[in-house]
Parts: sequence; C-alpha cells; structure tokens
Amino acid sequence: MDIVRLRAFSDNYIWLLRHGGHVAAVDPGDAQPVIDHLAQSGDRLGAILLTHHHPDHTGGVAELVRRHPVPVFGPAAEDIPGVTHALSGGERIELPFPAAPLALEALDVAGHTRGHLAYRYFGDTAERGDYRRNILFCGDTLFTLGCGRLFEGSAEQMHRALQRLAALPGDTLVYCAHEYCHYNLPFALAVEPRNPALLRRAEELRRLLAAGQATVPMRLEDELATNPFLRCHLPAVIDAASAHVQRHLTGATEVFAVLREWRNDFKAA
Repeated sequence: MDIVRLRAFSDNYIWLLRHGGHVAAVDPGDAQPVIDHLAQSGDRLGAILLTHHHPDHTGGVAELVRRHPVPVFGPAAEDIPGVTHALSGGERIELPFPAAPLALEALDVAGHTRGHLAYRYFGDTAERGDYRRNILFCGDTLFTLGCGRLFEGSAEQMHRALQRLAALPGDTLVYCAHEYCHYNLPFALAVEPRNPALLRRAEELRRLLAAGQATVPMRLEDELATNPFLRCHLPAVIDAASAHVQRHLTGATEVFAVLREWRNDFKAA
C-alpha cells in the first residue's frame, strides 16, 4: 500500500490509501484534489473514510459519491450525510479493493468532536492483521506537537483519547489532517524550553517548514518525546502548566485542560 498526500484549502491534508489501482480517501473536505488525482493517475476510488463531521473534512463527499458510488465510513455519533457504514470505535473494517481488501480498525477518540474516530491500518488481508505496518489516520485529534481543540468533547475525553493513541507502538506513523506545526512548535517550546529532544526536533521541523515541506506523517515516538499534550504526567510539563495558572496541579487530566486553554490563547513572541 502507498499513501498519497493531497493538499486542500490552506492547511488540510487529504490522505489516499492506494493499493492495486484503487484508493480510499481519508477526510476529503474538497472533492477536486481527489478528482484530479484520479484523472491523472488512472486510479479508481474504492472507499471514503471520515474521522468527524466538520465541513473541511466532509465537504467533498457528495460530489465524490455522485461520481463514484463507494462505501463511506464515518462516526455513528455524528450526523454526516452520505455515511453508509456508521462506526462507534472498536470495529474492524475491510476496504473492498479487488487486488486485496485493506483491513483497518476504527478507534474511538472523541474529544475534538463527540464521535471523532481514528483509523489504524492492519495491512491487506494477506498480512493477517499483524500490525507489521503501524499506520494511523487520526483526523484532528493529534497534530505535530499539538492536539485538536475541544469543540464538543471535554478535556477528560480528549486526554483519554490521546492516552489511547500514546499506547500504540512507538514506530507508528501518524497521519493527521492539518499542517499546524508552525503554530504548535512555539507553544511546545514555551512549555518545555529545556527539553533536549524538543530542541533537536525543532531544528529539523524548522528546516522542513522553511522548505515548504510537510511535517506529517510524524512518528509517534517523536511525539511522545516532544508533544506537551502527550506529556501531561511529567514533572517539567506539570511545573509549566502550574506556573501558567499560578497554582499547583496534580492530575494529568487537569494539566491537560490547562495546557489546552493556554494553547487556545497562546501567541508566539
């Protein structure tokens, strides 16, 4: 399987899982990039995967399905026109590609929205679902050095969702739906200015951004070492969040809630 990156709007990514001349589109907020890819490559659309209901993730579904009547997978807890297979998390699904069906697991990562899903790639059916390829499509839950805003869920829900992702193998490649590194990097440095792993990674990320290159996908182990929202249990992050609100914080969920509010209002110097 190949993964194709398509750009949409100002900072969205649409991901295509490509195998045997067929593709599945993840969060096609705009139909045109997918239509253009199909025309240029000769690939055929085989399925659509939706993580949540926001228009910049679902806006292209109607036009794509009009041209290509394919199954559309999405969260059962959200009202998304066009969804044919409603999921709650925990389901194993197979994308019906002729060469070999691709197997994925839906994960419940509610927080950004009330029914937000992520999709973890198993492999094709010949690989027997052994996770030899650790790939995650997480929508707006986890970003490079950041996480999604709490539009519908609680801090407790989002922290729990991030902990669920943090428990995946460290070599997991994380494909999120936005390029937000240029916003998130200054905040991460404000939280942990003396984190050696973050300082090293910051140099590489700055080079990528300066060259106009994507910082996605990211390796989960890099996020665990540098993303403050995955590090709410660590003393340096607890101390930074406590200093920000000028009171001592203890629980990781409380620390996460403070970080998320801090990030909402953060403006880089």
